[in-house]
Amino acid sequence: MFVEESIPANPISSSRALQQHIFSLVQSCNTLKNLQQIHAQIVTNGFTQKNYILVKILSFYVASGNLEHALRVFEGINNPSATVWNQIIRGHARSGTPRKSVDLYKKMVAAEAEPDGFTYSFLLSACARAGLLREGEQVHGRVLANGYCSNVFVQTNLVNLYSVGGANNVGYARSLFEEMGERSVVSWNSLLAGYIRCGDIDGARRIFDDMPERNVVSWTTMISGCAHDGRCKQALSLFGEMRRAHVEVDQVALVSVLSACAELGDLKLGRWIHWYIEERMNPRNQPLLVSLNNALIHMYASCGIIDEAHKVFNIMPSKSTVSWTSIITGFAKQGRGVEALGIFRSMLSSGGNQVRPDEITFIGVLCACSHAGLVTEGRQFFEGMNQTWGVKPRIEHYGCMIDLLSRAGFLDEACRLIGTMPIRPNDTIWGALLGGCRIHKNVELASHVAKKLAVELDPKQAAGYLVLLSNVYAAAKRWQDAVTVRRKIVELGVRKPPGRSWVQVNAVVHEFVAGDRSHKHAPLIYKMLGELMRQARQDGYTLDVVEAFLNAEEQ
Repeated sequence: MFVEESIPANPISSSRALQQHIFSLVQSCNTLKNLQQIHAQIVTNGFTQKNYILVKILSFYVASGNLEHALRVFEGINNPSATVWNQIIRGHARSGTPRKSVDLYKKMVAAEAEPDGFTYSFLLSACARAGLLREGEQVHGRVLANGYCSNVFVQTNLVNLYSVGGANNVGYARSLFEEMGERSVVSWNSLLAGYIRCGDIDGARRIFDDMPERNVVSWTTMISGCAHDGRCKQALSLFGEMRRAHVEVDQVALVSVLSACAELGDLKLGRWIHWYIEERMNPRNQPLLVSLNNALIHMYASCGIIDEAHKVFNIMPSKSTVSWTSIITGFAKQGRGVEALGIFRSMLSSGGNQVRPDEITFIGVLCACSHAGLVTEGRQFFEGMNQTWGVKPRIEHYGCMIDLLSRAGFLDEACRLIGTMPIRPNDTIWGALLGGCRIHKNVELASHVAKKLAVELDPKQAAGYLVLLSNVYAAAKRWQDAVTVRRKIVELGVRKPPGRSWVQVNAVVHEFVAGDRSHKHAPLIYKMLGELMRQARQDGYTLDVVEAFLNAEEQ
């Protein structure tokens, strides 16, 4: 419907009646084009200072994200009312420029307009989104001075402000929450998110369990917090509870659950989520669709189903740098380095500034070179990181290069690269070099490195490198030297962290730790292992003495 058709050719004689007519048009307007036509009529009829009409215009522009148009209208008002100020402050509070709300508030005070509860609510929300804790505290002072501390919307936004303020402020957020006479699910969610942000997952769970009402944000916040904190089993358990409670699953929760599936190797649930996304969901915005696909790629790759990950990648209508990095890293970890580099070259030729390799991409690329033994390519990519793409090498990139060179036998070059590092080598760097010494039986270099580290590090730190040194001696069959080093390790009282693995049987993920017999089926498991070893020996298997020594703890 065109606005020109809605307003009579012969204007209603009464100015007030015309204002009411235009006001009703604004209220029923549902497209930006129509709103602009109505706005033109407002200007033509001299109603540009009618606050009650302009509030509706601003509200429409703000809701549709057209802050540029909203500001243009606002700046043309000579004496904005508090309601008009609130609309423009609210718009920026919810935008990508929440700090602008604070500037507008200062202008509002200077113009002697009277802030109300809505003003403070929008302003506190802006401070929380922009991380402006000090400014938020000042607003809190004005709230107390002007008597709005019992306003439920103001209280909720105060809880949110201090909840995002870090571990030092979450206790204060809890105090404000306890003082609230009326609590909504939003205020509960704000406090819940605050505990997860400061890493107190147990505290967050207690709040979650106490909630009289939960919505999808409550469940998603708790699931995401557990997944981010490494409590993947708990995250999947909560997801199961969420489904049984018939809460509609949102895309943010699915991304977190897929991350937990990747960590635990829960392929069955990961496949179900993939089906659910394709059959039951209609992602409402492109960025979340990309995030879901990225999470699917990561899940399949982590579960060892790299070809499924590649299928998801290939059908993605839009790909981010994370998408390319995830599939490159997935192929690299599966030992398919040549394919990983082929995808990387496709990424470079895809063009555009939206997709550029970053620090994580190059870790995947160098890892692929290391697994595939592509030394020449690794050197080229490492050199081109900074020169071509402006990515400064971090300790992880040096670790990949040292590993690549050491595995390939270029131990002298690896040592020289360590000498040029602008950062102090860590255990990954030295471990990669000593690993290369074991592969190529370079006892002299391994001894030199281990002795150097023994001088520089305290005994507990040095013990880890002594384990690697003993492995080098064992690989070279210098048994007496290996035993001597092992005895030194025992004297230091250092034990290697036990190996850990997971296996999924009938939709249940079982965790196993080396030497652990706590599993309820441990007797049957070890009985089966014994049977497998017996059959292996019958088929001609003989124990590798070197590997047996490497796996020994205290021989």
